[in-house]
Amino acid sequence: MANFETILTPALLPQYDLKGKTVVVIDILRATSSICVGFNSGVTLFRPVAHPEQALVLEEDGFIAAAERNGQKLEGFSMGNSPFDYLNTDLNGKQVAITTTNGTRCLHLSYEAAEILIGSFLNLQAVADYCKKQNRDVIAFCAGWKDKFNLEDTLFAGALAQLLQNDLVIECDSTLAAMDLFDKAKTDLSGYIKKASHAQRFERLGIEKDIDFCMQQSIYNIVPRIVGEDLKL
Repeated sequence: MANFETILTPALLPQYDLKGKTVVVIDILRATSSICVGFNSGVTLFRPVAHPEQALVLEEDGFIAAAERNGQKLEGFSMGNSPFDYLNTDLNGKQVAITTTNGTRCLHLSYEAAEILIGSFLNLQAVADYCKKQNRDVIAFCAGWKDKFNLEDTLFAGALAQLLQNDLVIECDSTLAAMDLFDKAKTDLSGYIKKASHAQRFERLGIEKDIDFCMQQSIYNIVPRIVGEDLKL
């Protein structure tokens, strides 16, 4: 059987081999959640870029430029990183160039993998079902916060592992810890996550509504994945 592992922060990436594996990139608050919302609203592709300037260059080619740093939309950009930015029917058929503090960085760090998927609570079941069909090791890659551990991404890794525990071998302590954490939090996921540092950061910024939205489970039956340099369905 294939294996399931969890990378708790990008700082631990050198300890793992991604080659030949499916990597599920997780940035619950908010990049991977917002990307799922965007696809559900009709976006045809997202191009993750490292720097805001790259997104602005692509805007000249017809992309919508979306940029976030430290939880806030950057000045001069059409969109930021809130799921509510993407609940918009005007996005149908559009292409988005996106850069965020943590999530898009993890996508770029994952390019050695056989396949890169977008994971969020919004598409949790769809990601689990997809992984079950692949005869391949799975790594849940938590974006964290600036290389530090965070609660929300780890909770998702635990939720995904629980759905896959009968199909994949779990001999990874970080995954076992994530599963235990999800067990503790699952009866009130939104309430639990509000103690997280990132949730407190959102409260200071006045964007708490994003948290409850991102904690919804399995409302989208989509699995965005990297194809070339873009995210597509």
